[in-house]
Amino acid sequence: MAANFDLVILGSGSTAFAAALAAQELGKTAVMTEERVIGGTCVNRGCLPSKNLIEAAKLLHDARNPRYPGISSGPVQLDFATLIQQKDEVVHGYRKKKYESLVNGSISIEKGHVEFLDPHTVEVNGKRLHGGKLLIATGSRPVIPAIDGLDHVPYLTSDLLSVDEQMELRELPRSLLIIGGGYIALELGQMFYRFGADVTILDRNQQLLAHGYEPEVGQSIGKVFTDEGIRVVTGASVLSVRQEGNEVVATVLVGGTQRQYRAEKLLVTTGRRANTDSIAIGRAGVVVNGKGEVEVDKHLRTNVPHIYAAGDVIGQVQESRMATPVGSQDGGIAARNALSGKEPQAVNHRVIPRAIFTDPQIAVVGMTEVEAIAAGHACWCNTIPMSLVPRAGAIRDTRGIIKMVADAGSNEVLGVSMVGVNAGEVIHEAAMALRFHATVHDFIDQLHVYPTMAEALKIVAISRFKDPSKLSCCAE
Repeated sequence: MAANFDLVILGSGSTAFAAALAAQELGKTAVMTEERVIGGTCVNRGCLPSKNLIEAAKLLHDARNPRYPGISSGPVQLDFATLIQQKDEVVHGYRKKKYESLVNGSISIEKGHVEFLDPHTVEVNGKRLHGGKLLIATGSRPVIPAIDGLDHVPYLTSDLLSVDEQMELRELPRSLLIIGGGYIALELGQMFYRFGADVTILDRNQQLLAHGYEPEVGQSIGKVFTDEGIRVVTGASVLSVRQEGNEVVATVLVGGTQRQYRAEKLLVTTGRRANTDSIAIGRAGVVVNGKGEVEVDKHLRTNVPHIYAAGDVIGQVQESRMATPVGSQDGGIAARNALSGKEPQAVNHRVIPRAIFTDPQIAVVGMTEVEAIAAGHACWCNTIPMSLVPRAGAIRDTRGIIKMVADAGSNEVLGVSMVGVNAGEVIHEAAMALRFHATVHDFIDQLHVYPTMAEALKIVAISRFKDPSKLSCCAE
């Protein structure tokens, strides 16, 4: 006999919780399922633990490398085990407050592996759950590439940040080989280097962040990493890996020549894939694409009318992104569309700001130059160095760039990419501007507090008409 619910949700991450809370607000019952730890990727092994440790690494780096003449570095000690313990405590507190405490009354959770039995029923550890409506929110997991020998070598993924799971890394490696050049490789690579590990990043592309980012972004952060001492090898195809004593050895093709790189630990960061291959989704009749992403319409409905999907599990379908805030927003939309009986709401993924928490931070929103041209825009696109931003000079950190992409005819701003201090905060001004179709003139005419990093937006907009290097402070 199956337990009946208004909404059965596969998953318990940020997307699932947003949906469950929306169902509760509508007076409906919802049940979530979870195979690992309640809360999903973000709170347990993604956003929260990574940003906690990244900031700790930054504090350590800044203490050892003061930017200001007159300030000397002093002895700074790192107790990695204690640092990991405090990370776990932060995660435990956040998980309890923002996730576990919300499971009561009309919201329940079932632990264990979930599979579809039919379009209305799933099974979790032998227990059947029947839903009038269902939401697939099973998230994503690391992609494991087909590299010769990898199945015989111990390796890490981004799950090394996990809390309350065996894959959690509790000892600082002396050295680390990272396969991949995306955001996870950059965040964790710089973090471990600053903790004291010797780090080598092997990226098969010719520059970091090759896909979906402006080339200037990858070039800028690549220089930062090289200057800091992180070994970055681009155009590197990993042919095989093997264990040799206490080290992992990677055989890599670089520029037509085979080279070998070795380290105590190997970290694989080659992307993420939707979790649809282990839930018997075929029994529900739900269609997935060639990448395993669930196909949905603009209302997040699958081809089966009473089944919806949202979050990482839909990948880039409907121009979505694998990002926690996207999933949270869409989870609520999916639940309301499924249960409210009102006119369904369409998702709007046109403006999705993103950030990479390197130091300096990377933040982007909207189109790149290539994307704008492909969309038929006559592009005005310009990049300026952070050295032109007064705030950057004042705090002695001029690393990075900012690039603005605009339509040359209407001057509407189509995209912004920034590498610089607090870029993750600054990008929200650009995102709001894109939401309301602001122009280059809107950025120029908007008064900005002086000196702030947000002035970078005004200065790069001014470069549409003038050379900002020849203006006095605050001049337009």
